[in-house]
Amino acid sequence: MRIVVIGGTGLIGRRVVELLRDRGHDAVAASPSTGVDTITGSGLAEALRGADVVVDTPNAPSFEDGPVLEFFERSTGNLVAAEKEAGVRHHVVLSIVGADRLPDIGYMRAKVAQERIVRESGIPFTIVRATQFFEFIGALADGATRGDTAVLSDVLMQPIAAADVSAALADAAVAAPVDGVIEVAGPEPLRLDDLARRLLAARGDARTVVTDTNAGYFGGTVDDQSLVPGNDPAITDQRLESTSYSRWLEDAR
Repeated sequence: MRIVVIGGTGLIGRRVVELLRDRGHDAVAASPSTGVDTITGSGLAEALRGADVVVDTPNAPSFEDGPVLEFFERSTGNLVAAEKEAGVRHHVVLSIVGADRLPDIGYMRAKVAQERIVRESGIPFTIVRATQFFEFIGALADGATRGDTAVLSDVLMQPIAAADVSAALADAAVAAPVDGVIEVAGPEPLRLDDLARRLLAARGDARTVVTDTNAGYFGGTVDDQSLVPGNDPAITDQRLESTSYSRWLEDAR
């Protein structure tokens, strides 16, 4: 199959391309650095010519409420229009577990808008909602740091290795569209403050993590059901990956 990976040079997309090529597919990495811009539409028609499947993994350059919504609406709108012209038969999009349960977080609202455009496009689709990546725990700690202290919520999440997310997307790309949502998550529920403590300790980082139950998540209010899988009855399927946080920390050293 010819499979075009939008965002195919990023953290997730790059690995999706590698996995698909290893399986013998014609996988194309499409991003602004390869001449494909889903915001302007430049290079999009050429990239999708002859494509069977599109895997949609780009990230917004800004997390601010207005710009992130505009990015996903414009990018996804341009993409599905080009897919219809090209005769693409399956749109696989990466989203976030709990996105529709967190309407006070602008990024989540933008991902829900992206999902809606995909659902309403008329193109067979698979939405892959992933939990927080292990790779982003450090950024969460950095954003919560003042001086030598990081103040973080003890909210429950079930984070996942980025490589496992890529594998789930690659599998979805070569499978039949489910016209629904697949959740993917790591093997164990863990608390955000403890995740950060373990990461800083593994890196030899002397910062102290202080727990504040009311610290929230990206400025939004969360509880122990917000960021973990299994709380949405409309989910078509669920996939728990095997890479544990302890194993990932060892491999990341």
